[in-house]
Amino acid sequence: MIHSLNKRLRVLSTGAALSLLLLTAPHAFAVTPADTLVEGFAIDDIITLDPGEAFELSTAEVTANSYSKLVALDPNDTSKVVGELAESWTVSDDGLTYTFKLKPGLKFASGNAITAEDVAFSFERAVKLDKSPAFLLTQFGLTGANITEKAKAADAGTFVFTVDKPYAPSFVLNVLTATVASVVDKKVVTEHAKKVTPSGDYKYDTDFGNEWLKTGYAGSGPYKVLTWRANEAVIMEANPNFFGEKPRLKRVIYRHMKESSGQRLALENGDIDIARNLEPGDLDAVAKKPGMALTSAPKGTIYYFSLNQKNPNLAKPEVAEAMKYLVDYDAIGATLIKGIGEIHQTFLPKGQLGAIEDKPYKLDVAKAKELLAKAGLPNGFTVTMDVRNNQPVTGIAESVQQTLAQAGIKLEIIPGDGKQTLTKFRARTHDIYIGQWGSDYFDPNSNAETFTINPDNSDEGKNKTLAWRNAWDVPKELSDAAKGALLEKDSAKRAAIYQDLQKKVLARSPFVIVFQQTEVAGYSAKLKNFKLGPSFDTNFVYTISKE
Repeated sequence: MIHSLNKRLRVLSTGAALSLLLLTAPHAFAVTPADTLVEGFAIDDIITLDPGEAFELSTAEVTANSYSKLVALDPNDTSKVVGELAESWTVSDDGLTYTFKLKPGLKFASGNAITAEDVAFSFERAVKLDKSPAFLLTQFGLTGANITEKAKAADAGTFVFTVDKPYAPSFVLNVLTATVASVVDKKVVTEHAKKVTPSGDYKYDTDFGNEWLKTGYAGSGPYKVLTWRANEAVIMEANPNFFGEKPRLKRVIYRHMKESSGQRLALENGDIDIARNLEPGDLDAVAKKPGMALTSAPKGTIYYFSLNQKNPNLAKPEVAEAMKYLVDYDAIGATLIKGIGEIHQTFLPKGQLGAIEDKPYKLDVAKAKELLAKAGLPNGFTVTMDVRNNQPVTGIAESVQQTLAQAGIKLEIIPGDGKQTLTKFRARTHDIYIGQWGSDYFDPNSNAETFTINPDNSDEGKNKTLAWRNAWDVPKELSDAAKGALLEKDSAKRAAIYQDLQKKVLARSPFVIVFQQTEVAGYSAKLKNFKLGPSFDTNFVYTISKE
């Protein structure tokens, strides 16, 4: 075992070695090092660090701090998009062609120059890999067959992107702030690509470095990823080639810690600098502790139950409606999510264009029983729920287990880590899944599309939205409304479309939306310039310093 540890330490830099020791012997340090930020964070949802495949909230934060995109959301004004790698851009008169001029002299962490060819390659690999987030780009009419023509380098400093319809430019630009649009180092990725045998619809003889990038790194962000060990840690080190504001600290460590009480104790003992998953009781304790502080930010993240329509009982409309009456929203709001969220029942989070605050459902067992009887299930039924074993989802699942029982529905909770439950949900093999959805970009289409569009409901469907994962064959009128909103240039009219759509989805969909997250973190008062952003991919760490 000692030999194995020594071997790993020789591979890592001196800084990373110190970080590893911090993780393996946390009580050896009363205080985290002055040049290192350590965050306690539940990161068991991370499946891969490849930005062409990553589609989890924790990964969004890691990639946002280690990769760059053409454009980025302005965290101070979410209605604006600002240039990141792009110095400027123009849109053709017909609204179909976007031309981006890159900032000169930019470099990847490897030292390689960032060129428009790297941007084109990043778009190409994301589309051809066709992983979960690919639909964010393919919705613009991109396919494996046309991607090299639709997303190409005109010269080393000019990237040209052509879409299939004259969408509102703000929508296109917002999509390009998503993780899947991160720019990777073509030279480094190509060196690590594996040859594969083409089969079926997969017509490419390379994996575009996908297997290597699961744990590898080929970015240009303020920090470079040194290592990720599943359910243990992500370790990052300052990128000396970063073109923007230089990171204040040399390294950042995300330590996987699931329990709120464990995070609070580690924070109080100085073993971590930030605790990211504190429950209401621990938040109160940290607030009263000298030398500790709290910060919060409303997140565009909603928590929901997903009722798989492959299950014949859950496929009955009356059952889906009954489920919405079998959640004790008031009790959950007053206890389990106190200070970390607020009850919310529609698919657009507060703060986005067209969001509404309708909350027509409350715990009503009699009404639910009436609906179950109408569905031919007067005695209820047995069903399972896949639950990530952390809070507040475990507590919410247990609360729902009790209220469902009042209507005769026996709920079996199947616990698992974030990676396990999410993988099962994406394979459409769940009964009920309780999860969270954070907008991929700050435009209402991010949520409207995933909740209301499912063009191919077969298991072979390529557009793997939440509707597809839930095997919901969405009524055409709902999908058409969501698609039509993309072409509406008038903001007020566009908002009205989304308002009407939310009401219809609220009444008819097999999703039970419970609350919208308010992210709260406890931290050492020694930290300066620590701020949570409006989304997980705007939780930046390069601005943070220590006294």
